[in-house]
Formats: sequence, C-alpha cells, structure tokens
Amino acid sequence: MGDTEGEGLSPLPAPRCDMATEHPPLTPAWAELLREKRRQAGWSQKQLAIRLIKATGGSIQLPDLDSVIRRIKDHEAGRHQPTDPYLLLYSRVFDSGDDRLLPKSPAPVPIAPIPALAPDADLYERITRAIREPRRMDEVTLEWLDRCLSEHRYAEDTLGSGPLLPTVMAQFSTVIDLAHGASGTFGGRLVALVAQYAQFVAWMCQDAGNEGAALAWYDRSHAWALEAGDASLAATTLNMRAHQAWSLGDAQKCIRLAEASRWHDGRTTLGVQGMASQMIARGHAQMNDANSARSRLSEAEDMIRRAARHPEDEPPWMYFYDEGWFRMQRGMAELQLGNGNHAVELLEDGLRTLPESYRRDRAWFRACLARAHAVQGDAEAATDVAIKVAPDAVAVNAHAVAELRMTADQLARVDAPGARDIQERLAALTQ
Repeated sequence: MGDTEGEGLSPLPAPRCDMATEHPPLTPAWAELLREKRRQAGWSQKQLAIRLIKATGGSIQLPDLDSVIRRIKDHEAGRHQPTDPYLLLYSRVFDSGDDRLLPKSPAPVPIAPIPALAPDADLYERITRAIREPRRMDEVTLEWLDRCLSEHRYAEDTLGSGPLLPTVMAQFSTVIDLAHGASGTFGGRLVALVAQYAQFVAWMCQDAGNEGAALAWYDRSHAWALEAGDASLAATTLNMRAHQAWSLGDAQKCIRLAEASRWHDGRTTLGVQGMASQMIARGHAQMNDANSARSRLSEAEDMIRRAARHPEDEPPWMYFYDEGWFRMQRGMAELQLGNGNHAVELLEDGLRTLPESYRRDRAWFRACLARAHAVQGDAEAATDVAIKVAPDAVAVNAHAVAELRMTADQLARVDAPGARDIQERLAALTQ
C-alpha cells in the first residue's frame, strides 16, 4: 500500500457519531490550520507522524507510529486539541518560529468547563506523563479519568449530548491510546474504562439520532466489557440495545436483547437485572400484551427496591436508576397500553422525585406526561404540560419534541384547540 492518509489506522477503528447530518459540527480553526499546514508541506498524515517522532531528538518519548497517526487524525478532525509535547513538535516540524503554534489546552485531556475536574500542577504532570508513556499510568491518573467520565455523565443529564459529544469523544481517544500502552492491572482497568466510555458514547449517539453509530458503539462496548470481565456492563449494553430497539418500534428485538442480558444473571447486580426485566416489560407493552408487561414490571420493581437498599453495590453508570425513575418507566408502559389515567399518576409521582438537574430526562418524561393527559382525554392538561416543557425539549431532547408532536396530532384528531397551540409553540422555538 502506498504512503497515503489512510495508512496507520487504529487497531480499534471507531465508528463515527456525527450529529444531525444537515447540521455538521464546525471544525475548530486550530484543526483547520493544522491540516492546512500539513497539506501545504505536501505530507501525508503518516509522513507527518514520522517527522514528529524525528523532531523529538530522542529527548521526548512518543507512542508508536500508529498511535501518533491516530493522534494526528484526532487533532485535524478537531476531536482532540493538541497539548504538549505535540504543540512543541508541530512547531518544530512546521518551522513556525513559535513554540505555541496552537492555543494550549487547559488540561492534557479535553474536559468540559467543570471546576472539579481541573487538574492541579501535580496531577497535570501525572496525566501528561501517562499520555507520553502509557506504561507509567498510576492510580491517581486512573481515578481522575474515572471522575471525568462520571462528571460528564452528570453534565449530559443537564446539557444533553450535543455540547458534550466532541469532548467525550476526544477523551475516549486518549483512553484508548492509554489502554493500548498500559499493562498489568492498570491495563485491565483501562479496558473496563474504555468499555464504559463506549457505552456512554453509544447513548449520546442514540440521543443525537445517529442510530447506526449507536449500535456500533454498543456492540464495541459489549465486546470490551467481556474482555474486561465486567458482566454488569456487558448486560447493560444489551439492555441499552434493547432500549434502542424499543425506540425504533421493534418490540420483539427489544425483548430478545433484554432476555439475552439476563444470561449474565448471577454475576450482575440487582439493578442491572431489574433494568432487563423492565425492558422486557416495555417490549410486551409495545405489543399490547398487558398481562406479560405488568408481570415483568412487578418483577423489576421487586429487584429495584432491593437494589435501592444497597446503592453502593451498583455500578457507577446506574446512578440514575431508583424507584422514582422506575415509576416513570412503568408510566411509559401504561401509556403504551393506552391506560392514560394510571400513566399520569405514575409519571407525576416519578417526576416529583427527579432532580431539576436531570433536564434532558425531565423533558422526556414531561412530554410523555403531556401525551398521557391526551390519552386520558384531558386536552387542557395535555396542552398546558406540552407548552411548558417545549423549551427544554427543543433545547436538549429531540425525542421529547417528537413526543410532543404526537400529542399535538392526538389532540388534532379530536379537534382540541390545544393541538394548534402546541404546534405553534414548537414552530416558534425551532425557527
């Protein structure tokens, strides 16, 4: 094969997760500058990587050639802002006469502006050292990477996936590089962390409407979870794929995937098992099998109540899964079964326990509540809830917007005046 930009592909090729195709994310100016300088020099990404390695002069340690090529790809795509030593080496090979060719990132790993994540001088040095030489990974750095993922999960609850996906993808790229280079206990733990990142990225891709990328990342997360021996995460990825199937209207696949998740029973937590049972129930509700749905929901409720007594036993990605959240899931099932009265009761009960910081989820469940009121025959309540939740739905949850449009359509079928009010409110917010 010739010396082309396609060489040096990662041994873990990443499926893309673009946002809506009609509104592609803008490439940062620094990424465009870097790509343009390379092209002006007439170099491929592989040739640039070789020059970066030579420019170290033996005084700076970089990873292997393929890893450097992957890092260049991330830099030029704007997924990962360069930090030292890459800033210095780019300046040397492009002969910029300035050791600051590009703006310096505030941290070796890109993070959202979350004060709790800003590394002090010692941590900054530890992180930088681990990125340069993954075999020097230490406990402090690994704990910080864990905390990054946790804090970004919480931030996504409030902001939605759009603002965070590029940053999390950049972090993910770094953690993959570290997992390639680390060994021993740290190597295994980094594979487990990579699996968690893949699951989170898959969820954000699904939230962004990129179902293909979501499916690819769920599958990748499942494989890495098995490699790391993390049965709870392997089961969770199957549960999340079941959720994806449900959201696409494939009830049979939803049930099959959630049943497959139960194959890990005995090595998974009660919360993870409860999630599988409620997904099976939602599949049955989607097929209008009320008896099977309610039986599985009762089974799930028992597991979740028992899990709630020992939340410390649940994995970190299950932080949101409690009895209040389950009541809203049960409300969604009753809504699909056409039981508007019970759905309203369950959704309102659950929403009372859901913190305001869960803006994305509150938008979704309130949109479901609006439709439950419509199914119940209370057009006035449906309209009131829909109009109030519309700004948050438009801002952070496209699925909630679709649910509000369904509510408007349902009201329109009975000539309720609120249908037009909801449609006009959504139109004004999306202009």
